[in-house]
Amino acid sequence: DVQLVESGGGSVQVGGSLRLSCVASGETIGRYCMGWFRQIPDKEREGVAAIDMFGSVYADSVKGRFAISRDDAENTLHLQMYSLLPEDTAMYFCAAGGRKYWGPGTQVTVS
Repeated sequence: DVQLVESGGGSVQVGGSLRLSCVASGETIGRYCMGWFRQIPDKEREGVAAIDMFGSVYADSVKGRFAISRDDAENTLHLQMYSLLPEDTAMYFCAAGGRKYWGPGTQVTVS
């Protein structure tokens, strides 16, 4: 099994930037499809971005502003976020194997 821990969240102003990281341990993430999800209270957890051997995909709401990447040497997944909006405020979760494995999340607040 793979264990995931997110970091890099925080409070930023509208238009600001953050880079989220997801450090994996237990096994390499190279064999997994990896993704970022986000959730606010009383809402469904929604997919933000995903990356696999074929490339990456993004939710329409973040396309052009967010970039997902994988650092195989560090066994780490990243989400670079630019031009942040209040509606980006959420708990952000890292996932492996589709939705099989989850990190505990990191909070992003934009105001």
